[in-house]
Order: sequence, then C-alpha cells, then structure tokens
Amino acid sequence: MANANNKKFTKTEKSWIMYDWANSVYATNILAVIFPIYFGNVCAANGADNLVLWSYGTSISTFVVAILAPVLGALADHKGHKMRLFAGFLAIGVLFTLTSALFDEYRMLLVGYVLSHIGFSGSCLFYDSFLTDVTTNERMDRVSSWGYAMGYIGGSTIPFILSIVILLVMGMDNMLAFKLVILLTSLWWAVFSIPFLRNVRQVHYIEPQKNLVRSTLSNLLHTAKDIFAQKHIFLFIIAYFFYIDGVGTIISVSTSYGSKLGLDNISMILALLMTQIVAVPFSILFGKLAGKIGALKALCGAVAMYFFITLVGFFMGFNIENHPDDPGAVQLSLVLFWCMAFLVGTVQGGIQAISRSHFGKLIPAERSNEYFGFFDIFGKFAAVIGPMLVALFTQLTGRDSLGVISLAVLFLVGLVLLLAGQRQAAGQK
Repeated sequence: MANANNKKFTKTEKSWIMYDWANSVYATNILAVIFPIYFGNVCAANGADNLVLWSYGTSISTFVVAILAPVLGALADHKGHKMRLFAGFLAIGVLFTLTSALFDEYRMLLVGYVLSHIGFSGSCLFYDSFLTDVTTNERMDRVSSWGYAMGYIGGSTIPFILSIVILLVMGMDNMLAFKLVILLTSLWWAVFSIPFLRNVRQVHYIEPQKNLVRSTLSNLLHTAKDIFAQKHIFLFIIAYFFYIDGVGTIISVSTSYGSKLGLDNISMILALLMTQIVAVPFSILFGKLAGKIGALKALCGAVAMYFFITLVGFFMGFNIENHPDDPGAVQLSLVLFWCMAFLVGTVQGGIQAISRSHFGKLIPAERSNEYFGFFDIFGKFAAVIGPMLVALFTQLTGRDSLGVISLAVLFLVGLVLLLAGQRQAAGQK
C-alpha cells in the first residue's frame, strides 16, 4: 500500500477507482436520465404512471439488496469470497441491463430495471468494502473522493455525451436510439470493470471455518452487537440512513419528476450533464475539505445543501402545478431545474465519497464487508422509504411537488443525528 505522503496512486488504488469510472454509466443512463425518459415514453403510450411505477420498482430492488446485504457481507469477509460475490452481482447487473434493450413492453422493462438495479447495488456493496483492502486510513478520503470524481468524468460524462449525441442524431422519439444507449451502457460497464477484476485483491479477511454458515451467522451477530455498542458508529449509520435516502431518491426520480411536469427532455438532459461536470471538481474539493475541517463537518454542510435543494425542487413543481398553461411559469421552473442540477453537482459526489471513507476509517479492516453490509442495509432500506414517500404523497395529494418536499424531512433528521454523532465522537476524545 502507498505511503500517506505519496500523492501518486498505486496500481491497486487506480484499479479500484476505475470501477467508479465503469459503473457510473449505469447510475447516469439507467437510474437518473436516459432510461427513465425511455420508460416514461413507453408508459405514456400505454396509459401507465411512470413516476409511481418507477418509484415502486426502485423500492423493490433496493429492498432485496437491503435484506441480502448483511448476510452477504459476513460471508464475503471469509477468505476468497469477496471477489466472487462482486463478480456475480456485476454479471447480473450487466446482463439484465443488456436485456432491457430487447423489450418494448413497459412491464418487462420494469422487471429488467429491477434485476439490473439489484446487480448494480450488490456490486457496489462489495466495491465499497474493498476500500479497506486497497489503501490506508490516511488516504481513504482522497481515494474515495477521486473514485467519485473519475466516475463523473468517465462513467457519467463521456458515455452520457455519446448517449445525447445518439438521441439527437436519431431523434428523441426513436426507440432504437434508446436501445443503442442501453447497449452502450452495458458494454462500458463491462469493459472498464476489467482492471478491478484483474488487480484488486482481498487483503483483509477472516480465515474460512469448517461450518461456513455457522461462522457467517456468528460473525454477523457479533458485528451487529459491536455497532450498537459503539454509539458514534451507530449514530452515524442512522444519520446516513436518513440523508442518503434523500440523495438516492433525488437521483432516481428527478428526471421522471421533470418529465411529469412537462419540462423539455433535451433541456433536462443538458442540465443533468452539467451536474456531472460540476461534480468532478467538487468531489475532489470535498476530499480536501474533509481533511481540513473533518469528515463530519463536511457532511453536515452537504446535508444542509440537500435540504435547500428539496425546497428548490418543491417550488419548481408547485409553480407549474398552479400555472400549468402559463409559458412563463414553465420557463421559470426550467431555470429552477438548472439551478437544482448545479447545486446537486456541488454535493452529490462529495456526500457519498466522504460517507464511504469516514465509515471505512471507523471499522476494523478484516471485517469491512460485515460492517459495510450493515452500512448498506441502512442505505438500501432508506432508498426503499424515499421513493415510497414520493409515490405515496403524490398519489394521496395529486401533487408531485408535495411528494418531493417530503424528502426535506429526511435531510433534517439526518442533519440532527450527524450533529449528535459529532458531539458523541468529541466526548470520546
């Protein structure tokens, strides 16, 4: 592993960072922008509500991974299992993303999305836990932040621009264009995962036991007890449960929200492209900021910004809902969408990168997968609740804007718990 004072990344660190470059194309093209538009067009042609179906589909996929995460995490900490599980979920994600290009029926598209999302989320669980294997505590904030930054440069921006070109040349109403984008997404994800598969290895592990099932369950129970006993870790995980819920929900429903309000697809895509570009330098800056003021303070600032972002999103929708036939109202909401996209870019990568590295520094390296399994289950169950809140509030009130503003509560609770965890950590010094 590299010395903390050495600014150059090792081959292993570069290969780990490269998987963010590889998988971010899925997060952008499938979760956030292109596929939601495609799915929305197919749903509209069949009289189905794309926002509600998309939200429920996201909830189902994240629920499955949340249930599996702790057990898989405990299993992966045994020698030789982590990479096999990572590769298995990677294959599921790539395969079902690819098969989504074969269907035109919205129910089949939804099934493909759910299964590919399970593969994506599962691979990210093991990817995150490999952070303790590829670097040192002193370098974690920097390595994690660069992972997100490179993800935005390569995994998001380059293939995203190629996808936009395909759609502009072939037409936004051309279903074949969307299928080609899905194909591009699958190939990009698969090809750029190769360095990770070849060069990253499980360094910290638990020696295999004769009874693997009993050992896995025993370690799982042990880790759960340790997390509850260490209040600063427990408070951080609970805070993460709330604020990352809002982050993930905003990523997954923003395009569906904009299209439901009638905003121009091209303008939304370009605004979200700006998000990826803005996120590159800000992800790196967040790593430096965390080194200067501390990870918890940096996270509190990011959560506060997301609280403000939900308010902008609410006024954007509320404005159109009250003045649906006013061109000026639509134009104002489009401006607000651009503002929201810029603000998200300033904190989206940083909040995820510092959350990952801060947690990695709190836990024992040889049991990283067990701890990240619990970290992931809290994040995934939060991702079940967030889209569900949006769907339920939208259905009950008939207003998409009220579905979005419900997320502000999650950021507020997360901020309060982060501050409580900060006081707890300070009291232990």
